[in-house]
Amino acid sequence: MYQDYKNVETVKPGGIELKDRLVGVQRVTKVTKGGRAFGFSAIVVVGDENGVVGQGLGKSKDVASAIAKAIEDAKKNLVRIPLNKASLPHEQKGKYGGARVNLLPAAPGTGLIAGGAVRAVLESVGVHDVLSKSQGSSNPHNVVKATFDALLQLRSADTVAKQRGITLEKLYKG
Repeated sequence: MYQDYKNVETVKPGGIELKDRLVGVQRVTKVTKGGRAFGFSAIVVVGDENGVVGQGLGKSKDVASAIAKAIEDAKKNLVRIPLNKASLPHEQKGKYGGARVNLLPAAPGTGLIAGGAVRAVLESVGVHDVLSKSQGSSNPHNVVKATFDALLQLRSADTVAKQRGITLEKLYKG
């Protein structure tokens, strides 16, 4: 799922205290010659609120099993996100389909300025101070994936220094 990103550290769910957040449940309809068949699709974000997060989609004929399937799917897709204390290391934009998400690090005490699906993802990661803007599509599936796109592109100062082959001190001096 995360093959297109460099430096993505996948995480195994064993031994981690994960909290799940339900982003949305949609009723979906399949029209057949015998009538309409109703089902449900649920999108869930799980995380340990300390840099590990995953998202999953579950579909079923009833809500409870759709949510359960989504949680299981999310646990299979866990990744570690680099954080800078309670904020992000740098500004980042993400996109998926028609959804666009801008994430900006904020000063301590600012709070989590985000709405809907973006808030659910950032709370699960453990970010407390960030400014965000969601543009374009408000479809929760695409907004969650756009937020993940932005988070997976984040790089810590250590990673940047290693990639450039310099020390952290030299990186900050510029």
